[in-house]
Amino acid sequence: MPQSRPDIETLKSELLRKLVYAVGKDPEHAKPRDWCVALTLAIRDSIVDAWMDTTRRTYRSGAKRVYYLSMEFLIGRLLYDAMSNLGLTDVCRGALAELGLDFDTVIMSEPDAALGNGGLGRLAACFLDSMSTLGIAGFGYGIRYQHGLFRQRFADGWQVEQAENWLMYGHPWEFERPEASYAIHFGGHADPAKPPAERWTPGETVIASAYDTPITGWGGAHVNTLRLWSAKPAGLFDLSRFNQGDYLRAAAQEVLAETITRVLYPDDSTEQGRELRLKQEYFFTSASLQDLLRRYLQDHENLEALPEHVAIQLNDTHPAIAVVELMRLLIDVHGLDESRAFDITRRTLSYTNHTLMPEALERWPMPLFTRVLPRHLQLIEVIDRLFTAEVEASGIAVDPAELRAIEHDNGGWVRMGNLAFIGSHNVNGVSALHTGLMKETVFKGLHAVYPERIVNVTNGITPRRWLYECNPALGNLLNETIGDEWIADLGRIEALARYADDGAVRERFAAAKRENKVRLAAEIAKRTGVKVDPDAVFDVQVKRIHEYKRQLLNALHTIARYHAIRSRPDADWQPVVKIFSGKAAPSYTMAKLIIKLINDVAAVVNRDPVVGDRLKVVYVSDYNVSRAEVIIPGADLSEQISTAGMEASGTGNMKLALNGALTIGTLDGANVEIRDRVGDENLFIFGLTAEEVAARRYDGHNPRANIEGNPVLRNVVDSIASGEFSPDDPNRFIPIVSNLYDHDWFMNTADFAAYMDAQERALAAYRDPARWWRSALLNTAHLGWFSSDRAVREYAGKIWHTGSVPPEADPVTT
Repeated sequence: MPQSRPDIETLKSELLRKLVYAVGKDPEHAKPRDWCVALTLAIRDSIVDAWMDTTRRTYRSGAKRVYYLSMEFLIGRLLYDAMSNLGLTDVCRGALAELGLDFDTVIMSEPDAALGNGGLGRLAACFLDSMSTLGIAGFGYGIRYQHGLFRQRFADGWQVEQAENWLMYGHPWEFERPEASYAIHFGGHADPAKPPAERWTPGETVIASAYDTPITGWGGAHVNTLRLWSAKPAGLFDLSRFNQGDYLRAAAQEVLAETITRVLYPDDSTEQGRELRLKQEYFFTSASLQDLLRRYLQDHENLEALPEHVAIQLNDTHPAIAVVELMRLLIDVHGLDESRAFDITRRTLSYTNHTLMPEALERWPMPLFTRVLPRHLQLIEVIDRLFTAEVEASGIAVDPAELRAIEHDNGGWVRMGNLAFIGSHNVNGVSALHTGLMKETVFKGLHAVYPERIVNVTNGITPRRWLYECNPALGNLLNETIGDEWIADLGRIEALARYADDGAVRERFAAAKRENKVRLAAEIAKRTGVKVDPDAVFDVQVKRIHEYKRQLLNALHTIARYHAIRSRPDADWQPVVKIFSGKAAPSYTMAKLIIKLINDVAAVVNRDPVVGDRLKVVYVSDYNVSRAEVIIPGADLSEQISTAGMEASGTGNMKLALNGALTIGTLDGANVEIRDRVGDENLFIFGLTAEEVAARRYDGHNPRANIEGNPVLRNVVDSIASGEFSPDDPNRFIPIVSNLYDHDWFMNTADFAAYMDAQERALAAYRDPARWWRSALLNTAHLGWFSSDRAVREYAGKIWHTGSVPPEADPVTT
């Protein structure tokens, strides 16, 4: 297909050609999935020319490359995103229509690539989109999981995990690159007495093989690469062992390779699971570093200049082993001394921290680390020695032993957060609040040693996927009201604020929201069997299930509202639909019990004739990008109710507010910055602040007194304990009840009364349409700053020190 934009007839001809000659199907017998693959291949062809041109311009200009290492890339479906960025949506819709095909059916037959767990993985995907849109020479590195994050279904309200199979029918977006293959070693032993190149004698080896997916930016002029690694056996199948009947050992290398890239986030509650996860992290990090050094050395001879031409961003602690692996490659392979290697490594790497919870900053038991990566443990000891010397030279009054990467007490641990901090030139938080708290909590000592190292870059979302594509009703209103420049520059959406008091525009805004709610109601009916009223308040909490995100607090309020309606059935109740969605980690027992509680509450509420449509509770299973693209545009109220001081940023809060949902939330993460931009009167803030949470934990938190002093809360907790929602097993939720009375680390009981009040304020506002839709419109108008384009520009300026690839360069031969 030519690089210029095709018309309907040209695309239709190309689509039929791809269907027959690439997919191998007769149009008369082709299924929607066949047409989807054919359309993908046709669109992909239109991207390849720009992809190759981008590579040529990058090499010609000598632009600094940014390598983004992430364990997750939650890319979702790519076809609609690509045709949208290329301006081909209407052409594709027309071509499919002329062939007698339904556009949505074809598009939705593309698997949703579940290569991530939540916000961290979706952030990585948004950043790739923005780097391409801004023309930055970006390169994403991750793992090509055979099975991504598990599929979630419910069995009698309990979460059941099933293997995800996004690769069952292949992945037509990717290009296999067998020439880009690297040996990855594990185990064996390391001898410090030998020369560096000979110190490590590995016990196991697998091959990392590359698969590339083009990521096009808005307009399609710049196309970057997402390179995912798949593990393959280093040796051939051992036929002699097989013939001897030793079938397991004959296939041992194949099993090892297949296991490493089989599943995202294996259950690490077992020793085997922890070892596999460490191997996964090292596998993709080592392959990525070997690959980028190969690319660098094609055009440069001096590794001393690596930081001037390469920026490596570590997305959380998962790729923190890059600090040691880059040093190992520089020392053992390229012959640099330890001090020079550490200096180059530090000036090249930067680290994004996503959590304030010490338990979430990965650390590995010394025996495990020694068994899997013995050479790297030696080098971490070198890093700790160099770090200790820096601390002593600085005169800062801290104990280096408390800050080093290796903790020798308690059996010995390797602390990956400390390693990433020590080995990076910048460490960034992902919201203003989070960055400040990092300096005061998890990295307080390291911040004292390196006071200029921590910087803030608040997260962002791409407006292309999270408004223009997923919410065409609102997108069309924006285009007709303020023009379409906001798609490439979300800051321009601020112009919508001029229409906040324009009744006609507010009515159109409300109509767009209702259109989305009708679509969401149909999705809920399809997936849960529950019919909900689009004119009710759609109160939405969609995110990973974790105690600190406080789905439990929302459930407690739901029960309180249910009891209130039953006690006063003749009162004028505002109808509400409580919408939950999200997955719990397979080994997270309490989170899975909270899911069961929500589903049990839903079962009781939804069949109660006294309550009727005044309250419905639904849990949409298997939350992923595609579910989010339907739920988020239909939300009225956005639940962002994490315990203050525990959510690093959040991006769901940004997506929901951008789509005209009003936030009910704590002053946590990016909620603080959303509040600062949309104004106190246009959202509903409640609860303890981060400082107050810390003070209560320090001084002594008394959840029992909170429960006993609040009759509504006491009644709610008693109803759970008595089995009102679990008559088949009255003791089912005793662990939740006991936790609320005796521990309640996440302050559900402390914030319950304030949350109830915030809910009442929100529902009162909804009863005043002029007020509500004015606030909703202003939420959309004032969210421009939360674009991932802005975030990536800040990374480029503060951390990566790079700019865009020049749009034109002399052609070169490749």
